[in-house]
Amino acid sequence: MANIAIIGGGAAGAAVFGALLAHEAPDNLHWVTGSRGHTGRGVAYGTRHDHHLLNVRASGMGLYADADEDFAQFSGRERPGSRPTGFLPRRLFGEYIETQLRKRLQHARQRGRYFAVTPSTATRLRARHGGYEIALDNGEHVMAEHVVLALGALTPRPLRTVSERALASGAYVLDPWCLTERSLQPRRLIVIGTGLTAVDTLISASIRWPDIELVAVSRHGLLPFVHPVHPIDAYPQQAELNARLLACAGPAAILAEIRRLFRAEQALDWRSVIDGMRPINATLWQAFTPRQRRQFLRHIRWLWESSRHRLAPEPGEIIQQLRDEGRLQVHAARVLEVDGEGPLNVTVRSRARQVMTTLQADLVVQATGLDTAVGYAQHPLLSGLLQDGLAVADPLHLGVLAQPDGQLINAAGEVQHGLHAIGSLVRGNLWECTAMPEIRVAAHALATRLSARCAPQPDMAAAP
Repeated sequence: MANIAIIGGGAAGAAVFGALLAHEAPDNLHWVTGSRGHTGRGVAYGTRHDHHLLNVRASGMGLYADADEDFAQFSGRERPGSRPTGFLPRRLFGEYIETQLRKRLQHARQRGRYFAVTPSTATRLRARHGGYEIALDNGEHVMAEHVVLALGALTPRPLRTVSERALASGAYVLDPWCLTERSLQPRRLIVIGTGLTAVDTLISASIRWPDIELVAVSRHGLLPFVHPVHPIDAYPQQAELNARLLACAGPAAILAEIRRLFRAEQALDWRSVIDGMRPINATLWQAFTPRQRRQFLRHIRWLWESSRHRLAPEPGEIIQQLRDEGRLQVHAARVLEVDGEGPLNVTVRSRARQVMTTLQADLVVQATGLDTAVGYAQHPLLSGLLQDGLAVADPLHLGVLAQPDGQLINAAGEVQHGLHAIGSLVRGNLWECTAMPEIRVAAHALATRLSARCAPQPDMAAAP
């Protein structure tokens, strides 16, 4: 029996697998990576376009907490002709992940460490005596005492307002990353969403089709804010501020405390304060009641996402230039209906005036960000876990219910021992858990705990 199995071939799976390989514990490892190529890259770092940049500086990126070479050293240079902002292509970080994996695999082989990497997809997971049985799409089965779910982004689901006719037309695109593979040039493209994925989509379309008319629609019409070109100093009183925030009773009080600070210190760069909150974000979220979490998601999330997950300077400049040239329009509006056989008709209601308008587009791209509603996902493995009661969907559609250490909660409300999750699946527990700085810390902690559990126990009868 394999002691530990990791399911998921993206960056989170690579972080856990590599962290476990570094331990000297005698556990057997099995990594089920899925059938996609480029193991370790996942969706985020599988892009080949150099205009898709990281939104974290190279100095803050890495795969392992104890890596022998960090990403800044690996990159070794900025891109020729670009300003030294430290925001490098995601493609380059994908290459870094593959390099780090090769090093860990080679070192593990030299030490005689047992592991297996299987490029198959896990279709079902069932509890068995003392562990779990994982069914693969190639007909094989893997037995493990501990299983780590590192599934990454779920397959996006179409919005409820999109008609079956629009979906069948082929003019409604669910996967933004395959957009530029289309050969025919559209006259107008509408992107639903204004977050980081939407920005990548808009920039890719503007490069692929220089004459295209671009429209972006979201409820608040707020694009991500932009990082400064050079790093900014930390807020000197951040520790005191964080202590006050931790003492606040809910998101409304936290927002009021931050606003008071900005009114009192108007010369302060707000970005340094938001970045300084990073170590306490999970603690703040865990202290919220279910009602307060709903309040945050409904009233504050849109502002937090734009402030917290900012753009690198270069894509920020490109988006501003597209707007200045009139090639990009951004609407704060709710999408009421998408219908047609191509071109598609997109009916929206403006946020400010509540006026309904119908826009026509040759292509409509859904770029609404990460889908974590596991209860509605067309994912056989997750559906089976919910059906068997081994996992429970988060009531706010933020992945699955889990302990702070990532162990899942089952349908009986108990800890499902030996079944762990990392990354977007535990967003309901941690909120901030999908960026690499958080993932590599979580992977290191999880690998340490699992290796300790799988280590042989001392024979007390033979002790002197």
